[in-house]
Amino acid sequence: MAPPSFVSQEEFNVFHTIDRKLYTLLVINLWRDPVESMQVIALWLWLERVGFKNVVQKILSLPYILTNELADEAVTCLDVINNDQLASLSEGNDIPLMQSLIDRDLSLQFFNKHRLIATQGIARIVNEVCIRALRDIMQHAIERNATRSLADSQKVMSHSLQQPTVQPGLPQVGFGPGADVELPWTQESEVPPDDRTMFVTFSKGYPVHEWEVREFFTRAYGDCIESLHMQEVPPDEQSLFARIVFRSESAIEIILSGMSKAKFTINGKHVWARKFVPKRLKPSLPAAPPVNLPV
Repeated sequence: MAPPSFVSQEEFNVFHTIDRKLYTLLVINLWRDPVESMQVIALWLWLERVGFKNVVQKILSLPYILTNELADEAVTCLDVINNDQLASLSEGNDIPLMQSLIDRDLSLQFFNKHRLIATQGIARIVNEVCIRALRDIMQHAIERNATRSLADSQKVMSHSLQQPTVQPGLPQVGFGPGADVELPWTQESEVPPDDRTMFVTFSKGYPVHEWEVREFFTRAYGDCIESLHMQEVPPDEQSLFARIVFRSESAIEIILSGMSKAKFTINGKHVWARKFVPKRLKPSLPAAPPVNLPV
């Protein structure tokens, strides 16, 4: 329930402390787009309003890497909500982490079916809650990003002036679908592990074991895995994600066939894979001082 309209800005911020904390994590710690992230927060708040309980609180309890993936899934949901020209939707569930978080049936079809209600509800939350509660954090993120962008541009320009010009007509070597890749894979130790890492997620209720993941990719692509890191969970819980570090960066391009995301079936269980994108972490904004809300 939204706070009364007569509360001060400070009281309003305190009322939305966890929303501000999650937004700060997205735009400051994970460097996500501030405007898009406001829509993401509004989507999660809308889900709470239509009956999915404690979405924001549950997300805040997760590791950063899962929060970032959930934000990506939320963007996919927003694309479905805002695009009435989508030809078709996958019969499978393309938002496995969100479904696992909600612990109820939730798919892209749900958002497509309720597009009108979702559009109106999210817009109202943005206007009545997000703009007021998150405006200062958004402004801080935009200014920080602009400063970093300018510094990066100057660095790239300075670097490019020192590089020799590439002569036209010379053949370019690359990898991708259909490329002639020599096996076994060559260990690319000079390439940072993060650049050779793929992130995979699993559906809740359909546990996938480490040996299954390793066996699937080894059988299909040879001895391509350097290391595999499953999410650490208690013995009675299932891992919802894993990170796979490959020997060669090109292995990821071949496995994903040039796509940003791909779905595989391992022993009858769906697995979603995408290239791992590490995020730069920055300190969060200081929390607002506690204020008692009027009864």
